[in-house]
Amino acid sequence: MLVLYIAQKMDVIDQETHPIRLNANMPSYALWLAKQVVLSNISVVKHIWIGNSSISPILTKIDTRQCSDINKVIYANSITLTPGTVAIDLIDDQLTVHALHKDDVEILKTGEMDLRVKELEN
Repeated sequence: MLVLYIAQKMDVIDQETHPIRLNANMPSYALWLAKQVVLSNISVVKHIWIGNSSISPILTKIDTRQCSDINKVIYANSITLTPGTVAIDLIDDQLTVHALHKDDVEILKTGEMDLRVKELEN
């Protein structure tokens, strides 16, 4: 770790060479994401038990407020990790998302996950 710090200070490696920058918000984000994964699992199981009538697949675009490419990817991967949603495409500041239910997209559009990922930026 010290070697990476010195290399960064000497401008030997840049942000693209070493893109993962940990900060104090990373552990709390990981715990929050784990909670969201569990809640989404429960929701998906509920929709499976109820049957096809409760599933209404939707494909939509969601804007992101992320500044760096790595945070855009973290945001897209966080969406994909959450059961019931899949980030299909990332172009500029827009994600194409497939969801099993319209409510899942509405939750994403509130921007809570986007804001939490943005807080990971240094």
